[in-house]
Amino acid sequence: MTLLLGFGAVNTGNNLLYLMVSALLGFMSVSGLLGHWNLKKLQLKLEPPDEIYDGLETLVRVHVINQRHWLPAFLLDLSFNDTYQQRGHLALLKQQEHKGVAVPVTFTGRGDHRQHRLTVSSTFPINFFIRHRHLDLHQTITVFPCPISCHNRGESDLQPPQGAQDNPLRGYEGDISRIGDYIGGEPLKMIHWKLSARHDSLKIKELSNQQQPPVEINPLALPGHNLELQLSCASYLINDLMRRHQPVGLKLAPQWIAPDLGAAHKIRLLKELARYGKD
Repeated sequence: MTLLLGFGAVNTGNNLLYLMVSALLGFMSVSGLLGHWNLKKLQLKLEPPDEIYDGLETLVRVHVINQRHWLPAFLLDLSFNDTYQQRGHLALLKQQEHKGVAVPVTFTGRGDHRQHRLTVSSTFPINFFIRHRHLDLHQTITVFPCPISCHNRGESDLQPPQGAQDNPLRGYEGDISRIGDYIGGEPLKMIHWKLSARHDSLKIKELSNQQQPPVEINPLALPGHNLELQLSCASYLINDLMRRHQPVGLKLAPQWIAPDLGAAHKIRLLKELARYGKD
């Protein structure tokens, strides 16, 4: 439109057209400067989730900090690796404000990913143009092998019995082993209210502690045509067994990790799988 009015002003010598073209050009210049400044002085930090798997889409929280002292940032879109279809959005970020936004991303390849390219784009101020700014962030993110279902061949039980076993220690699951006296500190759900009503003191249900036999996984003995499939199989088994509260260990030369439970132990096992053979 501006070009057409400009040609018309030159051909006709109409002063009104000259004024309109001047106003439009000035408006475009101001909007360009505002759009350029809108993407300046933005600092980004990544907060990845605890578990990221190869080839599976996940959400990485990106913290955006507006370091300007007087001008907010408007209409920000954030994406990884120029994938504009998968992006997070911030409508307004005030000066000196800090906000986090979840950005979809799919990492390719297991192991440590140390360099990440993020694109910040915006249509501010008038949605005529989309302006982009590319930022390279250096942060180590460990990507685990993609879990692929497989048979449980290759596991060696460290204890011969299969299934849940009753442990003489008291627990909060399993069958009632005996009725005891309340001594304080037990959860309220463990109190046997009907039996307590017949006595002068509170009675509690003491349950047997269910314990699954520990399992040691040797990824190189699992089914699969190559190392990547074997590691993916091991990743699936670790997730599946720990979901069933079964202690899992890892035998991956030269590493040997004793069976255990807990989120930290699970992350340790998956990191060993992710980094195996990458050195």
